[in-house]
Amino acid sequence: MCGILGVVATSPVNQLLYDGLMVLQHRGQDAAGIATAEGNTFNLHKGPGLVRDVFRTRNMRALPGNWGIGHVRYPTAGSAYNFAEAQPFYVNSPFGIVLGHNGNLTNAEQLKGEMFRLDRRHINTNSDSEVLLNVLAHELQCSSHGYELDVDSIFQAVAGVHRRCRGAYAVVALIAGYGLVAFRDPNGIRPLVYGKHETPEGTEYLIASESVALDTLGFEIVRDIEPGEAVFVSLDHQIYTRQCAQSPTYAPCIFEYVYLARPDSVIDGVSVYEARLAMGEFLAEKVKKFIPIEDIDVVIPIPDSSRPAAMQLAQVLGIPFREGFVKNRYVGRTFIMPGQSMRRKSVRQKLNTVGQEFKGKKVLLVDDSIVRGTTSREIVEMARAAGALKVYFASAAPPVRFPNVYGIDMPTRAELIATGRDDAGIAEEIGADALVYQELDALKQSITSIRGDLTVFDASCFDGCYVTGDIDEYYLDAVEGKRGGKSGKNDDDGDGRASQQLVLQLASEAQD
Repeated sequence: MCGILGVVATSPVNQLLYDGLMVLQHRGQDAAGIATAEGNTFNLHKGPGLVRDVFRTRNMRALPGNWGIGHVRYPTAGSAYNFAEAQPFYVNSPFGIVLGHNGNLTNAEQLKGEMFRLDRRHINTNSDSEVLLNVLAHELQCSSHGYELDVDSIFQAVAGVHRRCRGAYAVVALIAGYGLVAFRDPNGIRPLVYGKHETPEGTEYLIASESVALDTLGFEIVRDIEPGEAVFVSLDHQIYTRQCAQSPTYAPCIFEYVYLARPDSVIDGVSVYEARLAMGEFLAEKVKKFIPIEDIDVVIPIPDSSRPAAMQLAQVLGIPFREGFVKNRYVGRTFIMPGQSMRRKSVRQKLNTVGQEFKGKKVLLVDDSIVRGTTSREIVEMARAAGALKVYFASAAPPVRFPNVYGIDMPTRAELIATGRDDAGIAEEIGADALVYQELDALKQSITSIRGDLTVFDASCFDGCYVTGDIDEYYLDAVEGKRGGKSGKNDDDGDGRASQQLVLQLASEAQD
């Protein structure tokens, strides 16, 4: 999971891209990059860390131009930073192209072989984003016969990318001298939306991973880019759209609604906030079946993404909702800490209890999901240490039992707490008196209840069904073997998703 932006404006875009990346910072904290263009010249700056740390005044001054793209990258567990794999990526042949990518190609190894043997192109990093960039460059060369581009040849090139690439990809790319192209994979796994802003000098266009970027930057949302669709904005501010996939299907990643997206975003016509409220309603019905309501004194969310679900659950059950944890936002994420002892220490530094909300009470803790369980165990212990008489636990998502291969950083099956355990066993493992998981059908209904025609989702981390149809047990075994088995170590970038590390560790604020 990463954040991408693309803009064609009537004035310099460096500040606009910076502000947009700040809004999308939750989608990636490992690295950030901006590329702008003046005519046929690209200006690029990228580096490790948060947006505010990567870009200084001197860097911003070196990014002139009225069109550009931005990228924030998600961190990788246990790996050293590799500057060469920060995004955007650049290639100069046959046309100058810079590209930012959110997702993961599942056939990157095959494509690398084709690059060398057939396309006569060479990949310099382990990032599959560089592979995707070179596939696009080759398809542009083929569709234009190596000379000039027009709208049809650009869309033909995107169609060629769809024919060759498998997996999840939302892409923004600048083509020197021509404009901005953005496209989404034929299953629409990763989100992408575009909007416009009218100025006296003409219409400006912005493409982003989430609608919240358009809202905060003053752009009017036009619509989501459809699965398989491409959008091209020319330098004279003309916009063109075309469906470039043969059989597109709406199958967005359901985890965007559970955790990844900001609650004030709207993805594929569904308010993330409303979806999380609905998750709380469905979860409340299941809690009623397994925990005596009279045995719960208070409902407490694990900050932050579980708050809407916990709030609605409490309302349905008629139980007081309280904030029992205060979050220190200046502590690093626990999932990148080396070793369990470091993770536990970081959890204690990141969360602190409001003692009076626990002392002498039977509490129901609500979280968005449970992955490894290390953080959940620590939180249960903290609640008991604060004086809770009983600690129940509810997850707004079903048990995570399978790796995600479409761009979410998720551990191997051996590292998932749900592997080989039933709900009672997981409850015992995290130290809870009882544990209630959301049903997968209920999770899907929480979204379908808002948009009735959105019925197919990538829920592979819950059910093991991979919508691209190219993932099998052999593939998962090979990926986990390259990752290092139970160690969870890898040495790829956080969004490039090289084929050495197609399965990534989930990053949840309240998870490992």
